[in-house]
Amino acid sequence: MVNYRRNLVPGGTYFFTVNLQDRSSRLLTEHVELLRAAFRIVKDKQQFHIDAIVILPEHLHTIWTLPEGDADYPGRWRVIKSAFTRAVVKSGVIVESNEKGEYAL
Repeated sequence: MVNYRRNLVPGGTYFFTVNLQDRSSRLLTEHVELLRAAFRIVKDKQQFHIDAIVILPEHLHTIWTLPEGDADYPGRWRVIKSAFTRAVVKSGVIVESNEKGEYAL
């Protein structure tokens, strides 16, 4: 696993690339409305600005600006990923899970 360095700058602007585990999947574009809903859930609770976003079949790129004094982008990503995964599973898509019940999305 890559050892990521997280630079937490309150009120900062961040660039992210987020991939699905299965790089041949098309889930992000096939279920883009569920992805949008997951982003809305977070934006309603923890304000932030999406400066730009590009959604491709198996990954996305986005630039966010967080509010002054706030550097919690990891928490936002955790909620987005969780909400999207739960919505995809609820929609009937079969997603494998590990022995802990965590989905491999």
